[in-house]
Parts: sequence; C-alpha cells; structure tokens
Amino acid sequence: MNNSTDNVTLAAAFVNDILELYKENETDYPKLKAMAAGLDLSSPTNMVSMKVYNDMCDWIESQIGQANTRKLGRKIGNTAFNAMVAFKLIPEKPSPEEAMSGLAKVASTMIQDPLKRGWEIIENSKKYIIMRRTQTFNSTLQFGLLDEIIRKTGVISPKVEYVKSVANGDEFDEYKISWL
Repeated sequence: MNNSTDNVTLAAAFVNDILELYKENETDYPKLKAMAAGLDLSSPTNMVSMKVYNDMCDWIESQIGQANTRKLGRKIGNTAFNAMVAFKLIPEKPSPEEAMSGLAKVASTMIQDPLKRGWEIIENSKKYIIMRRTQTFNSTLQFGLLDEIIRKTGVISPKVEYVKSVANGDEFDEYKISWL
C-alpha cells in the first residue's frame, strides 16, 4: 500500500470530530489541539492536511488506546454517514450495499487525493460485504467507522473483522462486514 500523504487533504469535519470527542479531556485535548494548530477548522468543508489527521488518530491509538480509536471511528462514521445522506449519495435508510457504496463515493468527495485512494468494495453478498482500504486511514479506527455505518442500515448483529491486514504483511487492509 502506498502510505504517502503528499498533497492529500480531507474535510476539516473529521479533525473537528477528534477535537469534539476529546474536548472535555483535560489531559489529552491540549495535545490534540496543538497537533491541529495551523489548520483552518472554521468550516467543516475546509480541506486540511491528511498527515495531521493521521498523526492525531495514531496518537490516540498509541497514547489512549485502541478502544478509544474505535470510539472515534464511530463518531467519524456518523459524520461520514450524515455527509452521504446530505450529498444524496445514499437514501436516509440505505441497504448495506448502498451504505458501503456511498462510503466509497463520499471518500472521494471529502478526501482530495491525487492518487484517488479511499475505499473499494471487493465482494458483496446478501449477508456480508468486503471492503478494501486503499487510503492511509488508521486501520483500527475503521472498525468503529464501518460498524457505525452498517448499524445505520438496520441490520441485525453486525460484525466487522479483518480478512487481510497490512500489519500481517498483506498489501491492503480488507474488512468483512457481516450481519444476520
């Protein structure tokens, strides 16, 4: 996987999600706020550095823990879902396939990447979808993001698990999102 963040930007909404989630945390918020210093966060649609966003997510994972990283993923998943509905990429009550197709589309809107990386649907069936992460997003955060988005489709007992993992030597992370 190409991990370059050169000339890659994303919507400030996601950095704002990080700061919002930790604003009451007197220990961690100042560090995260300092990391975002210099970014124009005045509008959620402003485009800001993907590197800074990734650094913030990685710091949360290494300093606060994976559970908090997944929690942040759920918050970001909510923001992404609302953006998909607002941009009319999906209906308000989408099917799982519509939601995951919308995620692939919204990634290309809310992330500007000269290499056009984001999300790809690898496999789709009645009870699962396999998504490939081609962007430099924090891999742990994606468990919360995908879980939040699939839950909004109304499926029963959703589960997100790795099929392939960069950490295990695979070229890309692939996530199986399944339900009953």
